[in-house]
Amino acid sequence: MNNEFESIKQGIKMSQEITELEDIIIDEEFMRLMPPLDEHEFCSLEDDILIHGCMNPLVLWNGILIDGHNRYKIVEKHNLPFKTISLEFDSRDEVISWMITIQIYRRNLTPMQLTYYRGLQYNIEKKLHGDIERVSQNSARGQNDPLQGHTANRLSEQYKISPRTIKRDGQIADVIIAIGKESEEAKRNILSGETRISRKQLRDMSSDSEDKLAKTALEIEAGTFEEKNKLESGSSGDTSSVNSGNAASFPLSADIIAEANEFVNSLQKMPQNTTPDKLKKTIRSFIENLEEIYKKI
Repeated sequence: MNNEFESIKQGIKMSQEITELEDIIIDEEFMRLMPPLDEHEFCSLEDDILIHGCMNPLVLWNGILIDGHNRYKIVEKHNLPFKTISLEFDSRDEVISWMITIQIYRRNLTPMQLTYYRGLQYNIEKKLHGDIERVSQNSARGQNDPLQGHTANRLSEQYKISPRTIKRDGQIADVIIAIGKESEEAKRNILSGETRISRKQLRDMSSDSEDKLAKTALEIEAGTFEEKNKLESGSSGDTSSVNSGNAASFPLSADIIAEANEFVNSLQKMPQNTTPDKLKKTIRSFIENLEEIYKKI
């Protein structure tokens, strides 16, 4: 844990202290940010803490708990001793970005959860570094401007995927948040994989009106979204550039076709002098998308 903080905090000021449990503030947004542990994971953590004690400190920001919500529940339940570490940030957005980073490295997230949290971090950090982004977008230097996509480039290096994937993740995160405003249950179903919905479908929804997204959220909550999607797919015909045959012949075939088309388009748009690293990132992104679909079959 200490090594993890050393590699991630990057100069954040820290102070160690002992705090009474009742002095710690629980913030609902921070508590709900990451998916809860399942019953088996929570019980394993509880057993470990009961045997070895709460070895890892609870992490606070201005007295608010920002890391260790499960540990907090366990030490509260069993009245166990614990320690805290306080970190300093300038804003809630900085806190959320930090929380996402450590949780992505620590947790075994599903592909959709990983997409969502990377996108959420991208959108937050783009806002935090908005001046750089706006200079890039308004620059007259064109596509070769080294400032363009500053946040996406940095996160692509951090997570070893392409900047294009990071930007798409941002679109998906915005859509999931909009759906969650109408129905938290629908949001949970998307992130858990209970509702079968592809990343391409979510990206396509980024242009939907608030009313249409609200309707989609209710359909997901009611469990009717997938059936409606099957009916619409069956009546829409095959317009893909990859020969699909019968798109309804097996589950998720339309998603595979869509990902294949995007991969082919990406390759076709690459210049002749594309670097090996960029080509690897494009291939890696395609593989990650296929792995996400593979796990649903």
